Amino acid sequence: MGEFDLIERFFKPPERSAVRDGLVKLGIGDDCALLQPQPHTQLAISSDMLVEGRHFFADVDPAALGHKALAVNLSDLAACGAKPLAFTLALALPKVNEAWLAAFSKGLFALADAQRCELIGGDTTRGPLNICITVFGEVPIVDGQSQALLRSGAKVGDDIYISGNLGEARLALEVLRGNVSMNDDVLARIRNRLERPTPRVALGLALRGIATSAIDVSDGLLGDLSHILRLSNIGATLDMEAFYTMQLVANSVMNTMVKGQFNHKNGQNHDSDLQNTLIGYILAGGDDYELVFTAPPVARAQVQAAASEAQTPVTRIGQIESAMGLRLMDASGALVQNQWRSFDHFS
Repeated sequence: MGEFDLIERFFKPPERSAVRDGLVKLGIGDDCALLQPQPHTQLAISSDMLVEGRHFFADVDPAALGHKALAVNLSDLAACGAKPLAFTLALALPKVNEAWLAAFSKGLFALADAQRCELIGGDTTRGPLNICITVFGEVPIVDGQSQALLRSGAKVGDDIYISGNLGEARLALEVLRGNVSMNDDVLARIRNRLERPTPRVALGLALRGIATSAIDVSDGLLGDLSHILRLSNIGATLDMEAFYTMQLVANSVMNTMVKGQFNHKNGQNHDSDLQNTLIGYILAGGDDYELVFTAPPVARAQVQAAASEAQTPVTRIGQIESAMGLRLMDASGALVQNQWRSFDHFS
């Protein structure tokens, strides 16, 4: 099978909603795709690369990989408050495996269709398995002001929120790496958090005009929140009690672990060690693709209404402060030493 036959068979989509809506004037088949932005809008653009052995295991379900490849890019649009429009796909393959490609494209297009996001072009080549997607979104301009959510907009006094749960993706990763053992039924549930993350697009759209800043949690909460603090030139204190009471600690995963079915390979966990491990996964685990965002206290009801509209739970976890740096505080008001570090590709 040649390159163009591969594209025609697996990646040339039928006429989809974006084309019918007039957003994509020209898609796959020419030297460039043509997008027609709507009046009074801006284009939001983001790229992410997934590399075998770095971002995913060689034996991962290709349908799950197709989903995740697009989901991590849609998560960036969600953090910007952008509506998905279209994407390009650059794919390096060691060989043509038709069954793998069929499953990969099925997972990719299932999410693309659900988000009305059109594949409009890209490239294929032979090489080590590598997937690079560039996604395009749309943000309205109202009264001359962009409605995009940025990392630089946090203000002193703002509340800090996180969507959904954190830590389960990292927990699944440690099981798959062989560092942790766990009940198979529980692993099957949390593995989806690692391999099929849910981009919080609906929440990002609902937070436009409410949140003052946002970022998606890809490398770990502490590291990603630090980007907001740096670009907004402020600091923050996080309430550790919010993390101790997050569902990850209270749900069946924690219960399974306490019953002794969760063990580090180097020995049995004591309850205190177990809780510390879980908190580390929550604070710095990465691969969550949830949104961390800020909003003024007067907007608390609006935040909850946006969360309800998006059918996504949110938790208030701290506050923005003028003193630079990121601090962790326990229930008694005492500072907790930060012993956790988020992921960095080159550290």
